[in-house]
Amino acid sequence: MTDQAVAHEIGRSRLRKEDARLITGQTNWTDNIQVAGLLHLAVLRSPMAHARITRVDVSPALERPGVVAAFSGADLAEGLGSLPCAWPVTEDMVLPDHPPVAVDEVRHAGDPVAVVVARDRYAAADALEAVEVDYDPLPPVLDLEAALAEGAPLVHADKGTNRCYTWPLATGESFESVRDRAEVTLKRRYHQQRLIPNAMEPRAVVVTPIAASGEYTVYSATQIPHILRIMLATVTGIPEHKLRVVAPDVGGGFGSKLQVYGEEAVALAVARRLGRPVKWTESRSEGYLATHHGRGMIQDIEVAATREGRLLGLKVDLVADMGAYLMLVTPGIPLLGAFMYPAIYKMDAYDFTCTGVFTTRTPTDAYRGAGRPEATYAIERIMDELAVELGLDPVELRRRNWIRHEEFPYTTIAGLTYDSGNYEAATDKALALFGYDGLRAEQRERNERGDTVRLGIGVSTFTEMCGLAPSRVLRDLRYGAGGWEAAGIRMLPTGKVEVVTGTSPHGQGHETCWSQIAADVLGVPFDDVEVVHGDTRTAPQGMDTYGSRSLAVGGEAVHRAAVKVVEKARKVAAHLLEASEQDLEFSAGVFSVKGSPEARRTIQEVAFETFTSHDLPEGVEPSINAETVLDPENFSFPHGTHLCAVEVDTETGKIRIRSYVCVDDVGTVVNPMIVEGQVHGGLAQGIAQALFEEAVYDDQGNLVSGTMADYLVPSAADLPDFVTDRTQTPAVDNAMGVKGVGEAGTIASTPAVVNAVVDALRPLGVRDVRMPCSPHRVWQALQAARSGGAGPADGTGGTGPAQSGQSGQAAQSGDIGQYDPSGKEGPA
Repeated sequence: MTDQAVAHEIGRSRLRKEDARLITGQTNWTDNIQVAGLLHLAVLRSPMAHARITRVDVSPALERPGVVAAFSGADLAEGLGSLPCAWPVTEDMVLPDHPPVAVDEVRHAGDPVAVVVARDRYAAADALEAVEVDYDPLPPVLDLEAALAEGAPLVHADKGTNRCYTWPLATGESFESVRDRAEVTLKRRYHQQRLIPNAMEPRAVVVTPIAASGEYTVYSATQIPHILRIMLATVTGIPEHKLRVVAPDVGGGFGSKLQVYGEEAVALAVARRLGRPVKWTESRSEGYLATHHGRGMIQDIEVAATREGRLLGLKVDLVADMGAYLMLVTPGIPLLGAFMYPAIYKMDAYDFTCTGVFTTRTPTDAYRGAGRPEATYAIERIMDELAVELGLDPVELRRRNWIRHEEFPYTTIAGLTYDSGNYEAATDKALALFGYDGLRAEQRERNERGDTVRLGIGVSTFTEMCGLAPSRVLRDLRYGAGGWEAAGIRMLPTGKVEVVTGTSPHGQGHETCWSQIAADVLGVPFDDVEVVHGDTRTAPQGMDTYGSRSLAVGGEAVHRAAVKVVEKARKVAAHLLEASEQDLEFSAGVFSVKGSPEARRTIQEVAFETFTSHDLPEGVEPSINAETVLDPENFSFPHGTHLCAVEVDTETGKIRIRSYVCVDDVGTVVNPMIVEGQVHGGLAQGIAQALFEEAVYDDQGNLVSGTMADYLVPSAADLPDFVTDRTQTPAVDNAMGVKGVGEAGTIASTPAVVNAVVDALRPLGVRDVRMPCSPHRVWQALQAARSGGAGPADGTGGTGPAQSGQSGQAAQSGDIGQYDPSGKEGPA
């Protein structure tokens, strides 16, 4: 409790507190947990995408060595309700039952049909082969548009339709009216392939019962311990106050652990039945089938513009793959992007419609970015296409349409109020770091030479809404929870500090950043702060971690709780110093009297005096601890400019990212090193969608990319060195001025890379390459162009006067306002 100098923490790169135990193996993953009498679960999964279950016989499994119990879906149906969907996006949304273990019908390959419980995991897995199941095959439902046709096979026959919902949003003028007056209109179709999350730690759950009191502790590799507790109480009927949920160290999530999974409910139900602790850990290949997927969408996009390049309107029609069931927030994921298709651009009309469709594939749900990457991809791809139609450089087209920095706060055509931003500054900085003009000059030279390896340049200027809040907005969106977050500060008698947070980290560095925030406000040493999280008993209030909300909502709550501690301590310090509160100054953890700096008390000294309570002001309780439950005023809106240069071998289709530059604006930065890591990780996942990853199904609904041998996850060797930088425009709607960063790289990078690939191939007649842009797909696109195929593989095209003449204008050297997409070379 001695007085000591305290360094300013906000903006300081500190090594992460949590890393030491992670990299030395002194951590506590869920699968590490061992308790006396532990039993192991194994799940038998359907090999068929769609079939009636005519018989399940688990009795042969009971004869296998080490097996304690075995259950069919019918056995478990009593006492287990349907898995929850917390986002009924429309009043008439179709919401089918979702049993944790199928009873009468399986609806995707990997749907659980039986559970075996044994004394070790290997005995449980081996006994699965003894379970006898008879299936009556039904037609798979795989094509999104065919699923909506009259007479199509139904995923849920009792619902009479494969249409889950249709959700419209139309603002401003009617799109038809701006289309009528537009000089240029352009239509494109884009495909968002399904992606499979690949967190380093597989999903796992351990349930330990206390039979005498009817209490259960659920350890789960989850992003959402607080939400999971509520939902498990709903599914199992166990009172919420009898459930404790703990998220130990969690090895990544990316949205895949923002979920209430059947295995968690089944483990709890089995532990209740047997009165024994139970563990389930998925295998990697099992996770490919059973962990929810991301993306999965057809996007029909139309823009209307003037000949000078001013956007007039945007029309978006989505068909989104829900998969076989609605998971926790499945139907709302595409709608998170609904407000972001207009992005950073001004326009007069916006028309959006999303149709959710059931298919016989693994359910979809949140995956890093959750709706925002899809929106950014579509608008940034079609902006490049519009630039070609108008003969404008793609950066110049964006300049002519984006919101200028002096116009903030700005209410967009989609109804969001962007509080701050400076797209000009981020773009100018990125262009300089990238050497944009020099690369364009090199591109023209190489095109004129007819090089076999072509250079392409991709642009992505983006913003996103993150920090899922405020609650009143979520109410209007029919979301089943609020957007608030809780935090508490406990000042210990010895002067140390405990920060209690409702956010639950899975790799983001909360322990470090929250310590920095608290240390900065309280003026205590960084190492004197401990962060408590992830346990509904020790941190009982929270809305958990997803949607880049942790810092903008959870970190802000920590900041406000710390400010409350200072104000409570001020009363005690004033009494001890025999001064009025108004005469006290507080700096670097020290209260001092104005004009009498020798009269001082550190906040740690005040904490101890409060603990003894020997000399407190009248009516003041003996505690300076404080709590905050913060419901934010607005979303946060980070933004940035990402530029990518690729080289594409036109003989083999091979793509090499030559350089990648991004300048992001995430407001006030707490820890630059952690921000850098978040950006790098996001870039890796966004580039992976552009070039590598895809969940592929055959015509019977079997996942044929169900292992790491078939599903291409890029390694560090597959990725370029990134050049990253920042501008800083603080948020206005929170005291710290912070914005989200966890998803920014993923949202921005995918269109930057694909735009670069298409830019390289456009002089050869290629206008689109469907993601992932594998060498084979690039080669196919080139062959189609060489054989005289017009337009992209999706068969859509542009209309309007700009098609005749403008796109052939010659670029002037060094002039960003005009751009020759043809490179003076027609289609091969």
